[in-house]
Amino acid sequence: MPGVPGTIQAEVSVAKAAPAEQLKLLELQGLDARLKSLANRRRMLEADPRIKDLQDALTVAQGELGTAKLAVHDAEAELRRSETDVEQVVTRIERDEARLNSGTGLSKDLMALQSDIASLNKRRSDLEDVELEILERLDVLRERQATQQQIVDDIQAAFGSIRAELDSAIAEIAAEEREVSQARKAFAEGLDAGMLEVYEKTLAKRGVGAARLFHGKSEGSGMMLSPGDLAEVKAAADDDIVFCPDSGCILVRSPEWS
Repeated sequence: MPGVPGTIQAEVSVAKAAPAEQLKLLELQGLDARLKSLANRRRMLEADPRIKDLQDALTVAQGELGTAKLAVHDAEAELRRSETDVEQVVTRIERDEARLNSGTGLSKDLMALQSDIASLNKRRSDLEDVELEILERLDVLRERQATQQQIVDDIQAAFGSIRAELDSAIAEIAAEEREVSQARKAFAEGLDAGMLEVYEKTLAKRGVGAARLFHGKSEGSGMMLSPGDLAEVKAAADDDIVFCPDSGCILVRSPEWS
């Protein structure tokens, strides 16, 4: 807490570093801040709400397409049964007409055949009406299926376009992350090992490893140090590693910023 004796230098005993060496922590922090910013951008792209919205829309559209396809399938099966019924009646009519045209048989049998043929023709007409109704209904169902298929295709196209856009942006971020990580690694290798260890622990714990103390203000917390804390900082040796009482990050000092 601010103003509590020992807070500013609670970890001074862990390591010391020359002022010029401590100044390098600001460049290291800049690289880490860049990496953090890139990671945040990547997470935002990966969680783009358009992807979730399109996935939800695609699930609904595909469900409706499945229903439309099933309706067409059932109607086609119904049409096949109707066509079979018509064919069977036509076959019976042709057979009875052949017997009637042959003129063989008793007069009463021929009259019965004529009656059967008339009944069969009526049955054929009724079945053909049913067949026509099924065909008309099937046309509507197929059109509905085609419309729903187009909706699915459009959503998939939009999804693919946005996915490609996001993948490209994520790939660019990944490439920049690799570049910054390599620069950070090379830079960190040249720092004082003890100081670097303190910085890494602070970064992991606080999210910010180091910041300037600029005219009494910690740029790690964005707050002015209390008179007591500021006095403690000024009393510390130049090579002491001191910490922000609010953010917990290392405070990098310079006479130019006093």
